[in-house]
Amino acid sequence: MPPKKKAVDFEESLKALEDLVNRMEQGDMTLEESLDAFQKGIALTRECQTRLTEAEQQVNLLIEENDQFRLEAFDADDEDDDDI
Repeated sequence: MPPKKKAVDFEESLKALEDLVNRMEQGDMTLEESLDAFQKGIALTRECQTRLTEAEQQVNLLIEENDQFRLEAFDADDEDDDDI
C-alpha cells in the first residue's frame, strides 16, 4: 500500500510561494529558472487553494444551529466589528 501523502501545511506553502515570487521579481533568473519557478509557483498556488477549500468545508461543517448543521458564509467584516 502506498504511503499516505503528508498534509499540506498552508503557511509553509504560502511562505514558499512568497519567497518564489520575490526571487522572480528580482529579475536575475535565466529563462529556464523562470519557467521552473513559474511551474513551482502554480503548484504551490494550487496547494494553497486546495487547503483553503478544505478549511472552508471544515468551517461550514462545524457551524451548528439548533442541533442541525447548516451552511453559513463566513463574513470577515463581522469579526472586525467586534473589536470596535
